[in-house]
Amino acid sequence: MQAEETVFVVDDDEAMRSSLKWLIESMGMHVETYDSAQGFLDAYFPGRAGCLLLDVRMPGMSGLELQAYLARREQRIPVIIITGHGDVAMAVKAMKNGAVDFIEKPFDDEALIVSIRNALQYDEKQRALRSQRADLTARMSELTPREHEVMAMVTDGKSNKEIAAALGVSAKTVEVHRARVMDKMRADSLAELVRMVMIAGGEVS
Repeated sequence: MQAEETVFVVDDDEAMRSSLKWLIESMGMHVETYDSAQGFLDAYFPGRAGCLLLDVRMPGMSGLELQAYLARREQRIPVIIITGHGDVAMAVKAMKNGAVDFIEKPFDDEALIVSIRNALQYDEKQRALRSQRADLTARMSELTPREHEVMAMVTDGKSNKEIAAALGVSAKTVEVHRARVMDKMRADSLAELVRMVMIAGGEVS
């Protein structure tokens, strides 16, 4: 786990916050606690690594409202919902809206820690993927319009001969464009180029 990862606990119950803080810190993780959704928003800035442990029912902005608020702003921190007995339907709704898990009170400490670790691993994986996607998009921006055309057809499974016929150029010219695409994208094989295009297009998660 990376040192900068933080478990953000948002719960209006002081005893619950203290209990969660002690438990999570005892597992060697960094914790920040907040007594309201607004308190969290005032302190949080987008891009911080970690996960959000969020109570469903709170005065002011509820847990589900905070989750929706973050989603609208594409702040992609993984959310674990903490729910009381009467709130399972709400928790299911939260899952459908992108929460990674929900934990019922009273919760099993071990199950909660497993859920948090999974959320942190998910966050790390998604960060790496977004970084890779940005890098590939930057490489693609170096391609000429014709190289983009050739790349699209190559990764669609078309042969050099088919591409040449479609573009009205010679197969030799297609080979030159194809070689430039592979070089600029830093792809060692057609399979790797296909995967790069899928990642850049958001088709791989």
